[in-house]
Amino acid sequence: MIPLIIIIISLLLDGILTNYLPYLVGNLSLFTPLLTLVSIIMIYPFYKKKLKKYYITVLITGIIYDLLYTNLLFINSIIFIIIAYINVLINKRYKINFLSLIIYITFIIVIYESLYAILLIIFKLIPITINKLLYKITHSILINIIYAEVEYIVVKYFLKRNKISIN
Repeated sequence: MIPLIIIIISLLLDGILTNYLPYLVGNLSLFTPLLTLVSIIMIYPFYKKKLKKYYITVLITGIIYDLLYTNLLFINSIIFIIIAYINVLINKRYKINFLSLIIYITFIIVIYESLYAILLIIFKLIPITINKLLYKITHSILINIIYAEVEYIVVKYFLKRNKISIN
C-alpha cells in the first residue's frame, strides 16, 4: 500500500511541477521533475522478494505516466521497465545509502534521458541535440536528488516500521 501511495503522490507532484516549471523545446526549464522515475527506484525495497509484482507496478506506472504526461503510449513504460531492471541489478550488488543515492539518482537520470532521447530520435518525433540532452540532464538532477533524499527517509521509516531491510 505504501509504494502505491508514494507513486500516486509522485505522479501528482510531477503534474503540478510541470505546470509551474514548463518544459518546451525552445524554452527549457531550470528544473525538470522526474519524480515518478525516482519513485519507482525508491519503492524497490518493498518488492525485494516479489520482483514480478515490482515489474508489473513499474509497467502500470509507466503506462499511466505516458497517458497523463507524454501522450507517447508505451515509450515511458519500456524505459521504466529497463530502469527497474537496472535498479534491481544495482540493488543486488551495492548498498544504497543516503550519500550514494546522489550518485545513483544522477546515473539513473542520465540513463533515462539518454534512452528517451534515443527513442525520440529513432521515431523522429522531436529533433534532439546533444546540447539539449545535456541541458535537460543537468537541470533535472538537483530537484530529483532532493526528492530522492526525502523519499529515502520516508521509505526507510516505513521499512523500519515493517521490519524490512532497505538493502
